[in-house]
Amino acid sequence: MSALSPNDTEAKPVASPLAAAPAKAAALIEANGLTRRFGGLTAVDAVDLAAAEGEFVSVIGPNGAGKTTLFNLITGLDRPDAGRVLYAAEDITAMPPKALAARRMARTFQHGRVFANLSVIDNVLIGAHARLSAARPRLGALAELALAAWRPAALRREEEALRREATDILRIFGERLLPRLDHPAHSLSYANRRRVEIARALALSPRLLLLDEPTAGMNPTETREMLEIIRDLKGRGLTILLIEHKLDMVMELSDRIIVMDNGRVIAQGKPAEVRHDPQVIEAYLGRAHRSAETEATAGGKRAGAAP
Repeated sequence: MSALSPNDTEAKPVASPLAAAPAKAAALIEANGLTRRFGGLTAVDAVDLAAAEGEFVSVIGPNGAGKTTLFNLITGLDRPDAGRVLYAAEDITAMPPKALAARRMARTFQHGRVFANLSVIDNVLIGAHARLSAARPRLGALAELALAAWRPAALRREEEALRREATDILRIFGERLLPRLDHPAHSLSYANRRRVEIARALALSPRLLLLDEPTAGMNPTETREMLEIIRDLKGRGLTILLIEHKLDMVMELSDRIIVMDNGRVIAQGKPAEVRHDPQVIEAYLGRAHRSAETEATAGGKRAGAAP
């Protein structure tokens, strides 16, 4: 978290998290040969990934394919055993999440994480902590203690601007969140907690947004609402990496798709290309077919057994 500055100066303008990002051809995020082992298990096996500025790339695959581990390596929550990650041409391999937040990389998690006892808007404001220019640590802990009692005008103005922006972000989710702006997060439904987590990520004004199963636990109506929200974010030029099991959503939103299985990339390309790839069909349908055959065989044996 950012400390507070004692300097009562004009706050620098805060970049709007809803402003469209400039389109660029160069890769914004690039992973080369990322590998992560846990004992004898290779969860991520020499994976390459790249996304250009403004591109929407989905990472799909069966459960246990290594998708979330890949996100953890990119976002500094875990360290790779091999390979590297470049972000805006800077080597960020194993850089801590705090440093990546300062570089405007934001993510959500497979299992939603909110601060249960804080209000909805305070949860969102936490996402903007790295953007507080009037609250940068300069004099250490003593400065933080002093500023807890004495709040400079510059800091108050900046916080008011961020609160207005947080309210604007909540408007994206319409009646789902805006009427609950001051409600504690623990009082929300599971789907609304997922929405708050995305709103908090947007408060960072991200240049790169990683979404890990944002529609998990949502019904078809809620899923469609989230699809439209993510489509709007894509339309603003935001670079997005998505993990999602709902393939209709993936096919509708993605510019490119990367398919993982057993820690490896088995296919990648445009949605139409990936949809008909034999290895992808095998990964998604072959296992289910084999499981059904095994269950049918076992059931036949039980039916034919002597009483």
